[in-house]
Amino acid sequence: MLPQLISSSLGWLADKAHAKAQDALIAVLKAGPIPQHVAFILDGNRRYARSKNMQITQGHTDGFYTLRKMLEICINLNVRCVSAYVFSIENFKRSPEEVEALMDLAEDKLLELCQEGDILDKYGIKLVVVGHRDMLPPRVIGAAEQAENMTRNNNKAIFNLCMPYTSRDEITTAVQSTIEERLEQGAEDTRITADDIDNHLMTTLAGSPPLDILIRTSGVKRLSDYLLWQCSEDTQLQFSSTYWPEFGLWDFVPIILDYQRKVWSKA
Repeated sequence: MLPQLISSSLGWLADKAHAKAQDALIAVLKAGPIPQHVAFILDGNRRYARSKNMQITQGHTDGFYTLRKMLEICINLNVRCVSAYVFSIENFKRSPEEVEALMDLAEDKLLELCQEGDILDKYGIKLVVVGHRDMLPPRVIGAAEQAENMTRNNNKAIFNLCMPYTSRDEITTAVQSTIEERLEQGAEDTRITADDIDNHLMTTLAGSPPLDILIRTSGVKRLSDYLLWQCSEDTQLQFSSTYWPEFGLWDFVPIILDYQRKVWSKA
């Protein structure tokens, strides 16, 4: 009994010390320039699961908890917008069993996110589902709309949940929306400018600021059709070798420090 009590007490003290250290580190980072928009490509869930001899679905579940953790860290750093590449349109090509499991997870976690007192409510975060949502099962669309409606008036931060998404689809949709708008207005000028496309992007319509940092985990160095338009010359691309479910503050700190160094070098 006594050893268990000691072990429990030591665990509690370790957790408290870790939380205090994290808070102190975040406070130090906040003294410098902070990105307003950070995007993540959540890569490595399946390889992480295989490396741990887990079911693939457990890898995706662990990845969701990492997403919650990183969202909270970003908000505590005063990042204004977080975007996450949760499900690509191309992912529908995976096995029906994995796709179904991912849809189950999406429905469950969307409903969990919009609970009163949960992270979105606690920090005043507006959730926006960015992507070709009519490709989702009706139950997932319903959960997404519920989460969006419940956080619609939150104005402290934006959380873009990109699913199902590809940048090519977003750009194509933006061009189509621009053309439809011109036709409705009866405009004679048929030219489409870069500003027209930018103004009709899903992220722009969601109120997202320009993208400052895009991070991809798991060591893979490609963008995989994610936020290609938004990755302008001012966007810093960062690649981490850590699998997404294991990504945390200590992986994030060097990225923020590098961002701050580059901002200071331009001053």
